[in-house]
Amino acid sequence: MSSDISVIQTTASRSFVAVRFRDVTKTFRLYQSNKQRLRAAFSRRVAYKTVTAVNDLSFTINRGESVALIGRNGAGKTTALKIITGVTTPDSGLVEIHGRVSALLGLSAGFDSRLTGRENLQLRGRLWGLSSTEINEKMDAIVEFAELGSYIDQPIRTYSSGMRARLGFAFASSLDPDILILDEVLSVGDRSFHRKSLAKMKEILAKHNLTLLFVTHSFSSAKQFCERGIVIDAGTLLFDGPIEEAIAFYEEMTD
Repeated sequence: MSSDISVIQTTASRSFVAVRFRDVTKTFRLYQSNKQRLRAAFSRRVAYKTVTAVNDLSFTINRGESVALIGRNGAGKTTALKIITGVTTPDSGLVEIHGRVSALLGLSAGFDSRLTGRENLQLRGRLWGLSSTEINEKMDAIVEFAELGSYIDQPIRTYSSGMRARLGFAFASSLDPDILILDEVLSVGDRSFHRKSLAKMKEILAKHNLTLLFVTHSFSSAKQFCERGIVIDAGTLLFDGPIEEAIAFYEEMTD
């Protein structure tokens, strides 16, 4: 396995390939405590355990494909998604990302509790590269979808976890990505909002040539949204094929 790291990311969606991993490996260091982790920043003598989250992983996802990543907790699925979104970088291998990526991961994360919901939307929009005009054009629809009413102008610290998640989903689903990443987010909110979220996802997926990467433990959702399944265990690809066959492979593997 090569020790070289190559990450290629373009905003152009003309490439036939949307996402490609070639021999990608990612490891993490686990320390006994936060104090040990801090000490490690100043000393190489602090003990730690190395965990391989993604191990020599290779796959290609073409434009317009809908793919479910299937595996146990800790199998490496979320780490692979974090590499695609740029949250973390691989230790080795080649990663290609062609197109604009939107990720519905940790919907309530990243909000500034001191700012209002509206101010947080403006901040997220700027971080995503939207102009002030684009943010303002989307604002009313996002606020209406999130069902926050007058709370939109209250500090995020006054929100419940469900309100934060609804706001995060409303913003993320308002974007116009080439590649959409979902990680167990369709259960957000109460039953009514859950149904509305599912309808919104179907609307988004109707976009021509949208590429979907979906992590879920709900096989019914995987069958509903995906045509292909990739089974990962211990960071390694075990199966890649039609979604029904991928689910059957996983169920047999875990019996």
